[in-house]
Amino acid sequence: MADGATPRRKSVPDWLNNPIWSAPPPPSPSPRHRSPPRAAAPSPPQPQPPPSTLPPPQPPRDPVHAPRDGDGDGEGSDEDGAGAAGPSRAHLVAEFKLALQRKVVDLAELRRLACQGVPDAAGLRPVVWKLLLGYLPTDHALWPYELEKKRSQYSAFKDELLVNPSEVTRRMEEMAVSKREEQNAEGTGVLPRAEIVRDEHPLSLGKTSVWNQYFQESEIVEQIDRDVKRTHPEMQFFNGDSSDSLFNQESLKRILTIFAKLNPGIRYVQGMNEVLAPLYYVFKNDPDESHAASAEADAFFCFVELLSGFRDNFCKQLDNSVVGIRSTITRLSQLLKKHDEELWRHLEVVTKVNPQFYAFRWITLLLTQEFKFRDCLHLWDTLLGDPEGPQATLLRICCAMLILVRRRLLAGDFTANLKLLQSYPPTNIDHLLHIANKLRGPLPY
Repeated sequence: MADGATPRRKSVPDWLNNPIWSAPPPPSPSPRHRSPPRAAAPSPPQPQPPPSTLPPPQPPRDPVHAPRDGDGDGEGSDEDGAGAAGPSRAHLVAEFKLALQRKVVDLAELRRLACQGVPDAAGLRPVVWKLLLGYLPTDHALWPYELEKKRSQYSAFKDELLVNPSEVTRRMEEMAVSKREEQNAEGTGVLPRAEIVRDEHPLSLGKTSVWNQYFQESEIVEQIDRDVKRTHPEMQFFNGDSSDSLFNQESLKRILTIFAKLNPGIRYVQGMNEVLAPLYYVFKNDPDESHAASAEADAFFCFVELLSGFRDNFCKQLDNSVVGIRSTITRLSQLLKKHDEELWRHLEVVTKVNPQFYAFRWITLLLTQEFKFRDCLHLWDTLLGDPEGPQATLLRICCAMLILVRRRLLAGDFTANLKLLQSYPPTNIDHLLHIANKLRGPLPY
């Protein structure tokens, strides 16, 4: 390079130079996609996002879900995507039904269809998600057996793990009385002192004492209770005054409590309730009442399957490791640098916006707090269906979110950019997923 020559600036992909990136953000395609501005999130990386103020999708089978504020139909509507034509959605419904009627479901075909968005009609999403998460086998003939087995197993978990310690003590006292009566009948007298059970006294500190375990776990149970009550407070499904709403809250609490007891290495991490909510909502609103009645068991196992791919993000011991949440956020930063170095440099070098300040919530809560609930379901169709897997797909979507608002980010300072990313603006989910698809490729490590 000659002295005084201007260094050559690295070019960006042609598609990134499209006028859309330098034009003002387009208006929402329809009134039902408009959203009031969100308040800025509390100090990141606390995974406690402010609840959405938007109405949920409205399934017609649930009378408490009446459409509000002109927000459209929701779970019962055929028009799942913005501007989707009726015939095209009807054609997609037919394709899904055909794929699900095969004796052995072709997962590759189902993934391809899911990435286009699962139509809300005909109760397709519950069975599609169960297949994509591996809860249902691909062999259609095995479905009744597998569902019966898993639901019975969950019932056993409830009986074993949710028993009140006082009930355990009562049962043991009954056993002791029965044994004493047997010994009296045999003329042996009073129950020997050595056989009196002391570990089950409420004040016992023994490691095997159910009372001691109960008091140790009470803090987690209380945290779960607080978080569940804050789950989508604007949705009657989760936080209404009806008996159905209260039942749904109790179901979420039981799922999270059982998960915490079965996974002592992770237990419960704040925000898991937000990840569970879409699964339970979809299964509980299954038009097939027999499946809706087992939504709690189905949601539990699908929740376990989903978190297995993101387990390291919830394990505090791995936060600073090569597989923990900080490593995942670093990979997002590298992905942005790979596809749009100008934006990456402005964010992290010029304005010094640490990606942990916004990406922690995006990643740990799987974007459940960044979009309308109905849009989140549509986004999860792709998240679960993409052949690259949920982890890689999530990072591509997060990167696409940054690129979609690049014009505003490049013009902003630290404060403006942080506020924008912690309160992400309404966007067309189909367009977001289209951009995320353009970022496809091996993840940087």
